Amino acid sequence: MTSVLRKLTVICLLAPAAWAADAAAGKALFATKCKGCHGADGNPTAAMAKSMGVKPLNDPSIQGKSDADLMKSITAGFGKMKPQAGVTPADAANLVAAVRTMK
Repeated sequence: MTSVLRKLTVICLLAPAAWAADAAAGKALFATKCKGCHGADGNPTAAMAKSMGVKPLNDPSIQGKSDADLMKSITAGFGKMKPQAGVTPADAANLVAAVRTMK
C-alpha cells in the first residue's frame, strides 16, 4: 500500500468519530421540524399514518435504512415528505442520530 493510500485509509477510518452526530441536538430539532408529522416520539397519529403513509420511526423498514439514505430522505424528501428547508448536513446527521434512538 502506498503511503498516500495508507494516509487516506486512516483518515477515512477516523473521520466518522470526528463528525459524530449529536442525538440530543437531533431530538431538539426533531421537536421543531418533525413531530408534526412523525409524532413527538416517532409514532405518527393514525390519521397521519393513513393520509400521508407515515410509518413509525421504529419500523424495521426505517431503522434498516443506512444513515446516508435517512439523510437523503431528510434533505431531499421521500414519498410525500418534502425536503426539509434550512436543514444543514450536520442537522440531518443529528436528526438521523435521534431517529436511531427511536428503536
